[in-house]
Amino acid sequence: MNSPAIHLYRAAEYPRMPWRNGGGTTQEVACNPGGSTAAFDWRLSIADVAQDGGFSAFTGYQRIISVLEGQGIQLTVDGREQAPLAPPAPLAPREAYAFSGDAKVDCRLLDGAIRDFNLFYAPARYHARLQWVSAACAFHSDAHSVLVLNAGQELTVRINGAAHVLPSRYDCLHREGQSGLAHYQLEAAGAVDACVIELQPRAC
Repeated sequence: MNSPAIHLYRAAEYPRMPWRNGGGTTQEVACNPGGSTAAFDWRLSIADVAQDGGFSAFTGYQRIISVLEGQGIQLTVDGREQAPLAPPAPLAPREAYAFSGDAKVDCRLLDGAIRDFNLFYAPARYHARLQWVSAACAFHSDAHSVLVLNAGQELTVRINGAAHVLPSRYDCLHREGQSGLAHYQLEAAGAVDACVIELQPRAC
């Protein structure tokens, strides 16, 4: 049996690319092994939004978005205005909002430019779970792919006791090819601000 592969992605090295509709730029954090920006089963990205406008369409994908920096945004999805999506209060977890990549989405900035975090995944091929963590914690997961994005200060992720350090904001850990249950711990000298993403392929 092959051991799971562990990758540490550094925020300073994320490639930057234009949006599909040309309205902004995105930094790609990670995507499924063998995937690319143009064709993927799942993908994590960080986007800088400097003006009101429409989001690019991602037909066939589900999308989950959170605000990382700035005062927040308000989305209108298929003509329905949604509740504002804003950064959290101190020591509270961040909010996340899920919507179909097929939807027509317009964005209104609440008070200036923002930076957001996105998970895209193909629901026909993957189950996905995303949760924000605002305190040190421990959990078990048997997901095939587990990713932890550090949105705060230096973060230590222990997997079955082995420590992996994410020193900088927006660094990301990716454990791929897991078989069976693994134990995870998230620790930091100060407050934890992290996103945990679990992805499981659907049975054929």
